[in-house]
Amino acid sequence: MQSSAKVKLMCTKSISNLDDRVNPMIAKEKVVEALRKVYDPEIPVNVYDLGLIYDVSVEGRKVRIKMTLTAPGCPLGLYLPAMVEDAVRSGVPGVEDVEVEVVWDPPWTPLRITEEGRRQLKQIYGVDIVEEWLKRSEAQQPPG
Repeated sequence: MQSSAKVKLMCTKSISNLDDRVNPMIAKEKVVEALRKVYDPEIPVNVYDLGLIYDVSVEGRKVRIKMTLTAPGCPLGLYLPAMVEDAVRSGVPGVEDVEVEVVWDPPWTPLRITEEGRRQLKQIYGVDIVEEWLKRSEAQQPPG
């Protein structure tokens, strides 16, 4: 009786895997997982936790991503979006098309960094980068 249960389980898994190949449901979480493997070469945090990804939408087998860069003059302006596209194409099964749009509004600030990104930066630099940025921003504000 145990052997027939194993056979049934194996058949169910095979059919389930076939269904995924024939009609995949692309989960936004899988796209985010792929994005977390792309690192900004200048800052040792992935693009998602750095807050460079503004929006991820999935329509059928098409993924649309709106992202920004830390600064308009970023020397990696063409390179980083291509890395994002490649990561999604190669890391998310079933994706047929990936559209990456670089946007500048709203401008990126350290406030967009996720809690995980803040933790990573604090571990590397020994300070909470976002907290320090906020202090310096407040100090530069004219009294009013």
